[in-house]
Amino acid sequence: MGTDEVPMDDKAKRMRDLLSSFYSPDPSNSNTTSKHASLDDINSTSFDPDQYMNILAYKSNLEGLLQRHVEMAAEIKNLDTDLQMLVYENYNKFISATDTIKRMKSNISGMETNMEQLLEKIMSVQSRSDSVNTSLFDKREHIEEVHRTCNLLRKVQFIYDLPDRLGKCIKSEAYADAVRFYTGAMPIFKAYGDSSFKDCKQASEEAIAIIVKNLQGKLFSDSESIQVRADAAVLLKKLDFPVNNLKTKLFEKLEQSIMDIRLNPVEINNTSRDCSAHEAAIHEFVEAVRAFIVIFPDSDEQLVKLAQDLVTKNFVIVEEYVKTRICPEDLLGVIRVIWNDVLLIDEVLQEAALSNHSLESAKVVLMSFVRSAFSHLLQDISGSLLQILKKDGAEQCSLDIVLDASTKAVLQGSLNVLLDFRKILDDDSGILVRLRELIIDWVQEGLQDFFRKLEDQFLRFSGRSNSSIQAHGLAEGAQGDKAFAGLVLVLAQLSAFIEQTVIPKVTEEIASSFSGGSVRGHESGPAFVPGEICRKFRSAGEKFLHLYVNMRTQWVSFLLKKRFTNPNWVKHKEPREVHMFVDLFLQELEVIVKEVKQILPQGRRKHRRTDSNGSSASSRSNPLREEKLGRSNTQRARSQLLETHLAKLFKQKVEIFTKVEYTQESVVTTLVKLCLKSLQEFVRLQTFNRSGFQQIQVDIQFLRIPLRDIVEDEAAIDFLLDEVIVATAERCLDPVPLEPPILDKLIRAKLAKTEEQDTVSS
Repeated sequence: MGTDEVPMDDKAKRMRDLLSSFYSPDPSNSNTTSKHASLDDINSTSFDPDQYMNILAYKSNLEGLLQRHVEMAAEIKNLDTDLQMLVYENYNKFISATDTIKRMKSNISGMETNMEQLLEKIMSVQSRSDSVNTSLFDKREHIEEVHRTCNLLRKVQFIYDLPDRLGKCIKSEAYADAVRFYTGAMPIFKAYGDSSFKDCKQASEEAIAIIVKNLQGKLFSDSESIQVRADAAVLLKKLDFPVNNLKTKLFEKLEQSIMDIRLNPVEINNTSRDCSAHEAAIHEFVEAVRAFIVIFPDSDEQLVKLAQDLVTKNFVIVEEYVKTRICPEDLLGVIRVIWNDVLLIDEVLQEAALSNHSLESAKVVLMSFVRSAFSHLLQDISGSLLQILKKDGAEQCSLDIVLDASTKAVLQGSLNVLLDFRKILDDDSGILVRLRELIIDWVQEGLQDFFRKLEDQFLRFSGRSNSSIQAHGLAEGAQGDKAFAGLVLVLAQLSAFIEQTVIPKVTEEIASSFSGGSVRGHESGPAFVPGEICRKFRSAGEKFLHLYVNMRTQWVSFLLKKRFTNPNWVKHKEPREVHMFVDLFLQELEVIVKEVKQILPQGRRKHRRTDSNGSSASSRSNPLREEKLGRSNTQRARSQLLETHLAKLFKQKVEIFTKVEYTQESVVTTLVKLCLKSLQEFVRLQTFNRSGFQQIQVDIQFLRIPLRDIVEDEAAIDFLLDEVIVATAERCLDPVPLEPPILDKLIRAKLAKTEEQDTVSS
């Protein structure tokens, strides 16, 4: 593309032309665009007024010409004003410049005379300085010669005094000063030691021999610190003593000194004195390493391995320490100590790259801490649950107390663990900042794994043959069965609590404090998946609830089975009262109701009996059926059974077994239904005479009253009770029911006896 000039507005063009005309530019340098200007361009240098007027008259009418006349008059006036302003402004500048030149001329007029006077004075000073130098030259040479002689005499005096100085240094064990004095005199001894200073050299060498012996003693002394031994090696090296053969022994001493630097996390967190001792030991080790590098420059590889082993062993100690129950402040305190050690060693031994080396060990320690924290939380929850399971006559905790302790252990324990991890994330230690994203991933993974293990623990607790339950002391017999059933009920409600309360709160905490981990990568997905955990605990809770119902049903069915298998129903006597198995059955139901009320919330009653539903019709049909069964003729009684079965076909359909919900009424109703169904099956396995049939009739009729108070589906319960009566009649040789007055009398007697017993017990 070609480059077009940026168009200029009329005022800018006008100002440019004014300046050009004012400063009279060279006509040859005029704007090249004028060559291409149109014929009607009034600002062009090749402007033709006649041609412009012809074009203007041709293109415009009279009104347009008048308008153009007004515009041109205004432009002419503006141009005159602009030109006048330019002239005024430049005139002021010329006047100011003229005044300035006049002032400069008046100021410089006397300067030439002053400069000549200054030059004369400088020449006078120079001549006098030359005369002084000439007169003092001989004296200056003499002074310098005397000064050199004085320095030489000082050196000579130092040489003569050197043996005494060395002796004083030996007495005060100032071996560093002695070596400095002797090495300073070595050039003189090499030049004049065999002539002028022979005696001084010999005495000094004897003193140095003593110093070398003492330094060797310090070097191999176990009582001396590693720093003192390193300093001794440096001094021996300055005396040209062969110290390379001492490298192995000195390195062994350095390795032994590491034992003093080993961490003791418990003492570091409990006392500041131990921390100060550790800091002193690490500083001494660092100085020893620095001295070792000076003595043996080729020993970097050995020192690097030694430093890395020191850091690794300290992290191994911390890894064992975090497996115990510690708070995050203790872990942070120990990590800070190790990190400070790493920074100090890195200053003198950069080749070791301990900051990167310690990163891997720190990963292991922090991962172990996360796992240990979740493991201890799992133990706390298990311990609170197993309070139910006590044997040897120990008093068991009530279910509501165990549930309350367990819910607090799960919810508050989980939040406390996350708070501990948050303290670690908030720490500004260099090594923790570098591991921040990894820690977030470990926390999320650990939380996911914790809830999975918690679900597995719940499932193990619900297994009757589980060795862990037996190891924690599940009592044998009926008491043990009741305790175990109570544990299963607590597990069911606790699973629902985890799904509905714990997981949402934990998810909020994860989103607010532990988001941003990206080490796993997007393809692996998030480490913590709350939806999966909720589904697991929802499924587990339903399993536990069904297991509790089945366990309690099996126990009650076992008692009912004993009732129906022991007596000979064919020879049963006439009923005198409600059988004691009814009391036993109601007692077991009362225990179950108490358990359920401690754990589950109360629900709403449903399927209430009314005069309009089919179950009510069934209840009103019972007297009719009993009246028919009261006929003395056996054939007519059997005919009644056929009529009863036909009547059942026309009854409104009653839903017997429904989904078990987390409510008191739902669990108790389901359990009662299953027990009555078992009772019906036990009846079908027996053969009854008339008295046995009437006894069952009395027992079932009495059960209707208390069962209505504890169940929510009265229609289904009445239906099942009717089914028991019908099944008994089917298995009866002479199914003649009791007369209603006799039946009512027995029921009222039992009710009165029950009320009397309740009054006495209260």
